[in-house]
Amino acid sequence: MSTENGSTEAKERDQQEAGRLLAVGDIHGRLDLLRKLVRQVAPTPDDQVVFLGDYIDRGPEARGVIEFLLAFQRALPRSVFLKGNHEAMLLDYLEGRNRLIYIINGGGVTLASYRHCDQGRIPPEHLAFFGDLLPYYETERFIFVHAGLRPGLAPARQNPEDLLWIRQEFLSSDYDWGKTVVFGHTPVETPYFAAGRIGLDTGAGHGRALTCCEVRQGKCWTAS
Repeated sequence: MSTENGSTEAKERDQQEAGRLLAVGDIHGRLDLLRKLVRQVAPTPDDQVVFLGDYIDRGPEARGVIEFLLAFQRALPRSVFLKGNHEAMLLDYLEGRNRLIYIINGGGVTLASYRHCDQGRIPPEHLAFFGDLLPYYETERFIFVHAGLRPGLAPARQNPEDLLWIRQEFLSSDYDWGKTVVFGHTPVETPYFAAGRIGLDTGAGHGRALTCCEVRQGKCWTAS
């Protein structure tokens, strides 16, 4: 059941009965790694897959990644797609804001990937995908978010900018939200596991790996 703040509550026992609870880190235009990872994990409609954002920029195939994810969503409709700071920057760019910031943060290759579309425009289905991305997602035991959470605040009270951009204040805190926070945004060499934290950005946007984790069991797959 979706709420106005964009989160979705789900009963963990229902998801356990239905299949695996999977999370995928930052993709950053690496369609090759995404295809390879999906082949390894082999998700089924019984699984729920949560994508943590940053599907675009830096890597060369942003348009192909979004096409792949749209098809993935049709095949596995329980999938959840979160907004990353790079999707937020793209939407700002398209509205005429902070254009140079977007370009220097890897947006140029994303725009190039759409160059052969009709008049170089991003297709409406892709724009709808970007517009529908969630700020975070919750289950009974997990909070999924792109960047992290500001300590002391429940997810519904977070500043949207923090959900997309926060780093040190979140990473250096031992605040307990009563659930494990699964996040991307901050690149790590290998999946990061700590008390109440799972970090899954393993640097696909920097020429390294793309990771998926079955968060209940802590089992990970990587494509590089």
